[in-house]
Amino acid sequence: MSIVIASNNLKKTQELATILESANIQAVSQSKLRIPSIAETGLTFVENAILKARNACEYAGLPAIGDDSGLEVGALAKQPGIYSARFAGSTATDSDNIKKLLEELSDTPEPKRQARFQCVMVFLNSATDPTPIICQGTWEGTIVTTPTGKDGFGYDPIFWVPDYNCTAAELSPEIKNKISHRAKALRQLIAIIKDII
Repeated sequence: MSIVIASNNLKKTQELATILESANIQAVSQSKLRIPSIAETGLTFVENAILKARNACEYAGLPAIGDDSGLEVGALAKQPGIYSARFAGSTATDSDNIKKLLEELSDTPEPKRQARFQCVMVFLNSATDPTPIICQGTWEGTIVTTPTGKDGFGYDPIFWVPDYNCTAAELSPEIKNKISHRAKALRQLIAIIKDII
């Protein structure tokens, strides 16, 4: 049985599929099934993740994994949070969002630039599943002043990972898929759903 990854973000889908395949779980992206994205109208990561998973289930008739993730910056009262992908506007690119975030933090000294990536991962067996399985992963770091690195996506070039003394965009995919917020949430989820599927 395949599980649909409820995302049209190619890089995110590749990250999730790699981890799922390592656990012998077959995954297919919703873009391959031509499933349209759904508006993220929730006010929390949990609500948006459920919306995405339910949408994929409805179109595909298969179980689905949906995630909603974002960056929380303490000095900005946990912004951009659920609006991370559209922080600089509904059509913003990663570069646009990074630029806006750095502008917002321009007067914030280094000791107060703590941040964390949050990820909520949801598994639904069907569109009418009344008991979604929900897991959460967090990745702590700080925001640097200059983007560095070419791997990853989103805010990775400005997210400093103290344990590795580099930005998330400078990590190899193998390391990122072990320590990221998304990897942590998905591994928790896999441990629960392996018996179900």
